[in-house]
Amino acid sequence: MKHFKLDFRCIFNSLYLMLLSFLPTLSSRLSTFDLRLMWDSSLRLNPQYLALCSALLALSTALYFMKRPRPVYLLDFACVKPEAAGQCARERFMKQSVGTGIFTEENLAFQKKILERSGLGQTTYFPEALLTTPPRPCVAEARKEAEMVMFGAIDDLLEKTGVKPRDIGILVVNCSLFNPTPSLSAMVVNRYKLRGNVASYNLGGMGCSAGLISIDLAKQLLQVHRNSYALVISMENITLNWYMGNNRSMLVSNCIFRVGGAAILLTNCHSDRRRAKYQLIHTVRTHKGSDAHSYGCVFQEEDGAGKVGVALSKDLMAVAGEALRANITSLGPLVLPISEQLIFFASLVLRKVFKVRRVRPYLPDFKMAFEHFCIHAGGRAVLDTLESNLGLSPWHMEPSRMTLYRFGNTSSSSLWYELAYAETKGRMKKGDRTWQIAFGSGFKCNSAVWRALRTVDPAAERSPWTDEINQFPVDVPTVEVVKE
Repeated sequence: MKHFKLDFRCIFNSLYLMLLSFLPTLSSRLSTFDLRLMWDSSLRLNPQYLALCSALLALSTALYFMKRPRPVYLLDFACVKPEAAGQCARERFMKQSVGTGIFTEENLAFQKKILERSGLGQTTYFPEALLTTPPRPCVAEARKEAEMVMFGAIDDLLEKTGVKPRDIGILVVNCSLFNPTPSLSAMVVNRYKLRGNVASYNLGGMGCSAGLISIDLAKQLLQVHRNSYALVISMENITLNWYMGNNRSMLVSNCIFRVGGAAILLTNCHSDRRRAKYQLIHTVRTHKGSDAHSYGCVFQEEDGAGKVGVALSKDLMAVAGEALRANITSLGPLVLPISEQLIFFASLVLRKVFKVRRVRPYLPDFKMAFEHFCIHAGGRAVLDTLESNLGLSPWHMEPSRMTLYRFGNTSSSSLWYELAYAETKGRMKKGDRTWQIAFGSGFKCNSAVWRALRTVDPAAERSPWTDEINQFPVDVPTVEVVKE
């Protein structure tokens, strides 16, 4: 069934082009028709018909303007850049792991091997509570990390846009693994004294794809609330989620997740279009949770010793690939040129209808639909697989690989570090289209498509990359040895 949506849209697009080809003939026929004859001989003799047609026209026009989707604009966004004291080089990470006295020699060697092949650099960030000896993970320290990330990003964003906190009518916060009471969204309301009728939402447990779920939720709310601003905050919290056990499937997360977060300001105010950076064109969400295999491939649970961690299945990449295929099946008809859709449709018919087995599945060329790709920096294996499957060049992958190298896997916020990289490099031109792709537990694959409303001048921008952008890109070796 997953192919039907793409198939029928391809057919509809083909019929649309056929109808367009008949317009010249139709226009020539209409040009010889005397409208006065129809008016005099028909409408004048039938005033009820005239009234009915007028009423239907007025009703149709009203319904069109009432029901058409309101455009959603991205005014600006900000990514937090923690203090340099929080930088955690690979050697420092291993020193902290050894210092806990918890991990076996075999699992310390395992973590070292993961780090050396992770694609992470020497300047990623770790929470303060985990850089002390001994570590002191607790709720108070987790709140401290959350405040540093959220408030740092929001302060920067409000300064960039000039929007006052009380003008914000919608608030969406996503953090998968830290959900205190009061909630993170309540912390934001309290800190910035947001108005009492703010529509606030706190999304938890939705993994690294939750950032685009938040964007989609904000988009839906902006269809209801007129002339509103929506503040979206995407982050993860490391302090209480550093696994303190010896289950290898849970140790991988320790090695790649790092501190980071982003704040995004959306609006449906038409008057803000001229100063907005992007317009949200599409959001496409795919959920494979009905399949038990997909549901369990990223799973939080206790290990044999009662230590809580997030286990990553060995089949994670296969599950992610299936979720991606389902997602692009829905996204393709919305963004691909008709030529690519027709080739895909022909390939599908040959394989499914005529059972021609030697015809391989055709993967459309998405480079014909997008200038920029922001792929969740979940790890080197994720990026390698997506680069191969989508046929992308090193230039297209550069924002994702450099984000992984500089900041690590910052979960749902990684997409915004990648977009900031493209902007700071001076790549974003008016009319450019950007595809954000994220994967997360459940298992989910979500996409967002943005169109640049103006050329972004890097000299006028402030981002985590601003002071060091000339150092990138860097060559990331397949293996970077952790020094003893």
